[in-house]
Amino acid sequence: MRWFAGAIVLLMAALALGFGLLAYAMYALLGVMLVSRLLTRLWAESLAADRECNRVEAEVGDTVAVVIRVQNRGALPIPWVLLEDLLPADAVASQPPRLGLVGSRLQLATLGSHGHKTILYQLRCRSRGYYQIGPLVLETGDLFGLHRRWRVVTEPHFLLVYPEVKPLEGYDLASRRPIGEVRMSHRLYEDPTRIAGVRPYQSGDPLNRIHWRATARTGVLHSKVYEPSTVAGATLLLDFHRAGYDPSHEPYRSELAVTMAASLANAVYLLGQQVGLVSNGRDAADRIRQEGWAPDARTRREAQQSASMHERSERLEPLVVPTERGPEQFMRILETLARIELTDGLSFAQLVLETSSRLPHDATVVPLVSQVTPEAAVALGNLRRRGLAVVALVNVYHLHDFEKAAGMLLDEGIDARHLADEAAVTTICREHALR
Repeated sequence: MRWFAGAIVLLMAALALGFGLLAYAMYALLGVMLVSRLLTRLWAESLAADRECNRVEAEVGDTVAVVIRVQNRGALPIPWVLLEDLLPADAVASQPPRLGLVGSRLQLATLGSHGHKTILYQLRCRSRGYYQIGPLVLETGDLFGLHRRWRVVTEPHFLLVYPEVKPLEGYDLASRRPIGEVRMSHRLYEDPTRIAGVRPYQSGDPLNRIHWRATARTGVLHSKVYEPSTVAGATLLLDFHRAGYDPSHEPYRSELAVTMAASLANAVYLLGQQVGLVSNGRDAADRIRQEGWAPDARTRREAQQSASMHERSERLEPLVVPTERGPEQFMRILETLARIELTDGLSFAQLVLETSSRLPHDATVVPLVSQVTPEAAVALGNLRRRGLAVVALVNVYHLHDFEKAAGMLLDEGIDARHLADEAAVTTICREHALR
């Protein structure tokens, strides 16, 4: 608009002062600007595109192929168009990159009348995550550089990369038995179908507990003693608060915690036991942009910002996958772990307090923490005092850090295991099973 305003001012001045040559020049300039603006609009509106991905779910190490087809639906040739398929900058530009790029997602092309252009590139999945592929940003303009138009086209694809799952050498997080159902050392629940013996009647025993045969034989009231119920499976408590992870050790420590959680869930699932997940992390799916798109942006930066996922999520509600059995259950946990991100919402102590009523008593509670605060230790101790079996995995490298955390947990009567590195993932659950 400034070019138009300047040309019109010069034209009016030339007409007022009788400068015929300058007036003709301004007429020509205004004509070129109007034609350029019209052509640029027509070129931009005649462009269409579609994207095809050979998969939207992958594992670490897989390669995803992306094919983009751009077509000029108009009768006029387009002298130039800049094509850029957007990818999350934090995944491509990080060191090392979480998504490896093979090929080019940014190309300059010339399209003839009803012509088309194909872009091919591949993505190597090097880390778990939830990645937005696209949309495609198109930029075109006139040959003089007077006008440019940007458009956001094609719907984005969302690539889900599952975390690594490592096989565990045994599973022993509640008793000395490496596999199978786990019997608790104290009688939290009792199975009324299995009678273990009798004992003298105690005040408060219900009538259906009285052993009438023993009572008739001895003349003194006796009550039945039942076998304790078993604890089978685990509920994983994953601490994903940003304050619990040292930035100098990231993303290694947080990714190690996710790998440990996925491996534990897989081991429990393979045993046919129930498994669940509770975390204070953020779900990357909450950052998907539902509105605010600018299909006809004024600048390239505006087009990129309007098309990418939100950088922040205000979610404070914990991520909860209820403790259940079955293959669908394991896949739900794996999908949640693939999308989970660090957050600054609920602390771990607040998470335990918020979700304690939803933790089943017949499954071992397995907290995965990288920083144990006094508040977190007390919160876990309260779970144990309520009768839940609790075994903590402490995600730290140095032994003295683990001993400090284990000391606070031991004061609350909670066993702790040391998750030092990736090698410890496969052996951490056999620590007592092989003694």
